[in-house]
Amino acid sequence: MSSITRAPGNHRYSEVVAYNGTLYLSGIVPTRLDVGIAGQAAEVLKSIESVLENNGSAKSKILFCQIYLADIRLAKEMNEVWDNWVDPDNLPARATVEARLASPDKLIEVCVVAAQ
Repeated sequence: MSSITRAPGNHRYSEVVAYNGTLYLSGIVPTRLDVGIAGQAAEVLKSIESVLENNGSAKSKILFCQIYLADIRLAKEMNEVWDNWVDPDNLPARATVEARLASPDKLIEVCVVAAQ
């Protein structure tokens, strides 16, 4: 039986949960709120890559990505950043939806499931 490993996040959730060779990343949000969707998306994707690498994975091992946008009209500009970041030989399953995020200044939040 595989054990569950939880990387600390805050008092409400774990940043990453690992189970049976799979990583589950909590929603990653930007810290810089003055840079528009392209800047926020780039920051979030860089953070995802770092979290994956720190947990024995890589962006090429992403299985599924859920992208939440504060305004779906931002999808085109966000996709330009995504297209320059994602591994084209290992495209994950993905969904992009519009959602009211916790802070009105945050334009994007991304959840990821990846193989280790």
